[in-house]
Amino acid sequence: MRIMGIDYGDSRIGIAVSDPMGWTAQGIETICWKGSLDKPVSRIRRLVGEYNIEKIIVGFPRNMDGTVGFRGEKTLEFIEALKKKIHVEIVKWDERLTTVAAQRTMHEMGIKTSKKKSLVDQIAATYILQGYLDSSGKRMPE
Repeated sequence: MRIMGIDYGDSRIGIAVSDPMGWTAQGIETICWKGSLDKPVSRIRRLVGEYNIEKIIVGFPRNMDGTVGFRGEKTLEFIEALKKKIHVEIVKWDERLTTVAAQRTMHEMGIKTSKKKSLVDQIAATYILQGYLDSSGKRMPE
């Protein structure tokens, strides 16, 4: 079963998918958008079909104290838009500090600032999805 991870943002949405066994996450795309959610939802719908996705994990931002703030409310609107067009299970996943971890990873890899915007959301989506996969108890054979 392949699973998709999503890092939702106001202008960019990072997308990651699992391998067919559900062990590892790989970043595949950053969707750049403005205005209506129709464009990104339509692109995600195509990717769901292309990769035979059976579940979507959406990074859900919470404040450090666990409360839901403005970003969380915007993400809930995005999830509702997905549910109207895509008929697979959608799971909210705590994404606190995933963007910070993604930026740290890119810095450690020496990725230039000009490329960071296009990659940070994909890497964050990968962290979100890998966190979910790791928590599901599936382990790669040693």
